[in-house]
Amino acid sequence: MDLNGKVAVVTGSGRGLGLAYAEALAAAGAAVVVNDVDAGAAAAAVEGIAAAGGRAVAEVGAVGSAETAEALVARAVDAFGRLDVMVTNAGVLRDRVLWKMSDEDFDAVVRVHLRGTFTCVRAAVARMREQGEGGRIVVAGSPAGQRGNFGQTNYAAAKAGIAAMVRTWAMELAKAGITANAVIPVAATAMTRTIPAFAPHVDALEQHGTPLPDDLRKGEGFGTPEDVASLVTYLASDASAAVTGQCIGIGGDKLALWSHPQEVSVAYADGGWSADAIAEAWPVSVGRVPETYGIPAPRTRTAAAR
Repeated sequence: MDLNGKVAVVTGSGRGLGLAYAEALAAAGAAVVVNDVDAGAAAAAVEGIAAAGGRAVAEVGAVGSAETAEALVARAVDAFGRLDVMVTNAGVLRDRVLWKMSDEDFDAVVRVHLRGTFTCVRAAVARMREQGEGGRIVVAGSPAGQRGNFGQTNYAAAKAGIAAMVRTWAMELAKAGITANAVIPVAATAMTRTIPAFAPHVDALEQHGTPLPDDLRKGEGFGTPEDVASLVTYLASDASAAVTGQCIGIGGDKLALWSHPQEVSVAYADGGWSADAIAEAWPVSVGRVPETYGIPAPRTRTAAAR
């Protein structure tokens, strides 16, 4: 992919997945605004990109507010003259089961993930529409937002909301030539290290460079941040001009298209449904095969052996 001449903002890109995205975009030729709340991490990311021959500047700030979003766009324009790609990756976790989750736990996650995606994309789209040359919106979804996940009411809700926004933005931005897509990553990160089946492999990868085994890369679609970055680079490019409104999964050797919610079973009753009629019909018609929920536990040979 050739991204020469394009300018991208990547939120939460001081480390982890965001850093991999920023490095991949810069390697493909894009100029990048690195964002992180950690000034040291942002500076190190910019230094690494420059050392590899890329162009990058840092904009430190916590994603969520309109002020931070506008500062990110302004930094791109001031440093590189334009904005072509907005990648929203910044996030926090406050995992608790429902009855233990505080208002603060809920609000903190929703503010960064959901509101932060909204404010950053809104600011980016205003600039892209002004330029009149199209653009690319790439946001971070999650399997938790697609299926739910134990202990993640806040995170799953925010990620589900992000997926819904992508579908809405695809319609609203089409006339301006701006695409909007969500990446659903499964990769070795600090978060996936908390999953017992993945933890030893994440540690081995990060500490010793040990490659992930095939039963993880293929069986679970679990890979490195760099694996995911390839999809972000594609979605930032001209080659993806016809791709919009999609939730696209990637991890390890696996690339997938997630379905959108849709009716899977229907039944009709003349004059409408009474509660008794629903109770009678449910187990033999609409509810005969209920939808599953939750992220399936890893079922690899490696996981089974541990």
